[in-house]
Amino acid sequence: MTGLEESRPPDHANGVDQNWWRGAVIYQVYPRSFQDSNDDGVGDLQGIRSRIQYIADLGADAIWISPFFRSPMRDFGYDVSDFRDVDPSFGTLDDFQELLASCHSLDIKVLIDLVISHTSDEHEWFRESRSSRFNQKADWYVWADALPDGTPPNNWLSVFGGPAWSWDTTRGQYYLHNFLKSQPDLNFHCEEVRRELLDVADYWLSRGVDGFRLDTVNFYFCDRDLRSNPAVPDHLRTSSIAPSVNPYNMQLHIYSKNQPENLEFLEDLRVLMDRYGDRTTVGEVGDAQQGLQITAQYTTGDARLHSCYSFELLSGDKISAGRIASVIKRFEEEAPDSWACWAFSNHDVVRHVTRWRLGRRAQEILILTLVCLRGPVCIFQGEELGLPEADLEREDIRDPYGKEFWPEFKGRDGCRTPMVWESDQQYGGFSKVKPWLPVPATHLGLAVSACEGDQSSLLNAYREAIELRRSCHELRQGSLKRVRRDGNVLSFCRHSGDSTVYCAFNLHGTQSGVSLPSGTWRRIAGANCGSNTGELQGALVLKEWGALVARKS
Repeated sequence: MTGLEESRPPDHANGVDQNWWRGAVIYQVYPRSFQDSNDDGVGDLQGIRSRIQYIADLGADAIWISPFFRSPMRDFGYDVSDFRDVDPSFGTLDDFQELLASCHSLDIKVLIDLVISHTSDEHEWFRESRSSRFNQKADWYVWADALPDGTPPNNWLSVFGGPAWSWDTTRGQYYLHNFLKSQPDLNFHCEEVRRELLDVADYWLSRGVDGFRLDTVNFYFCDRDLRSNPAVPDHLRTSSIAPSVNPYNMQLHIYSKNQPENLEFLEDLRVLMDRYGDRTTVGEVGDAQQGLQITAQYTTGDARLHSCYSFELLSGDKISAGRIASVIKRFEEEAPDSWACWAFSNHDVVRHVTRWRLGRRAQEILILTLVCLRGPVCIFQGEELGLPEADLEREDIRDPYGKEFWPEFKGRDGCRTPMVWESDQQYGGFSKVKPWLPVPATHLGLAVSACEGDQSSLLNAYREAIELRRSCHELRQGSLKRVRRDGNVLSFCRHSGDSTVYCAFNLHGTQSGVSLPSGTWRRIAGANCGSNTGELQGALVLKEWGALVARKS
């Protein structure tokens, strides 16, 4: 690589669909666990590059790469010590540029995970900020005096357990950390902080990235007056981690996050994004009580984020037609012109095949359901193979979240184990040496090598579902109407111009009848729907875990 201009094909920015993201299938890569290229047991950027053809063959429009910035790795990259450099464990800036160029040569967009609500305590900004109360970065982080009795300034709690405040003896003040003690929160009320973070975003956009996944996007601002949070009402305690395990879920976090000032910052970020044309943002909204409402607020109109996801479909709540219909309807009611991002698995939750106890047919129908929803969708590495959650021993746990709440909550390592490429290799082809997390023996039989060439494999079902979305404009950018739940069947219509596609999914192990909307329909995809060819009208039987996607003739 000799210059940034090589990171993008010359015609990439010309004539491209500015709204490509609306129908995008985004493949999430957790770099520590995707492919090790230098035999140190940790995945890296060159490893991703060596496997990018696999992602292209899957049909993904974009990849989302979890953090690879310089970091002490206490939270495995989500504690950044330098926003403008690559951590040596993952490679170099040149490696990143080569990966970017390889992705763009295959027409794959690249989104990077921007973690700006906090930094590592080893970041030079925090070192300067904590050195005194009067330095140039003294107010770059959230500092507060102790109460008269020496206790923290309010009752805010850390997501990872315990108070969200830690005492610093040099400044003689508490600093805020919504996560680990080593992850101090930036003070977004400080204009210089906001400017600097926008400059960080500009730095990566100028290098050619196609957008950002924004970590904990609703945590940027806290209440300026640091008021204490109220207790959460019993009927709203819906987190997958019970309040008895983590007291964080006993509070309604109306002051420690979700502040109205955040909207202005998101609008400033959008102005920056729009200067680059076809770039996009996907925000992560971390809130167990108000996730959909905040998602709608952050994506309303064209002046804030392009899309957001919350955890409604990432929770442990049983998947069903009623569950998905309720989530879709609530979002459409809150923000009918906005775009949610949908996913069933990611690096923070138990893999959905385990979380929902899914059989093979259910997994196939759920990916078909996912690609038919309105808005971008994310697929987490390995879900296309049907990888279950790894059951790790206590001594194998690396996640600080799991270490804190073991054994009631085992953390996030069970979904972060290495990708399996070769079924006949000890470490699944991920590495030649012992990986940073174990490769479960149960995963080896599901490796890519065991699925390639098998038309009946789940991997092939994912490829077919993604190709359906790629080839069907109604599914990529059309509107969504007539959401219904009839017993175990979820149904809705996708419209684009004069064209309509009807989607129906039986999300249960017993067959159900469904009545098609008036008119004549021709099947374009589906399974176990009682009819595979010809024109369809009236009533239809969907067998257990059956589906029908049909276009109106």
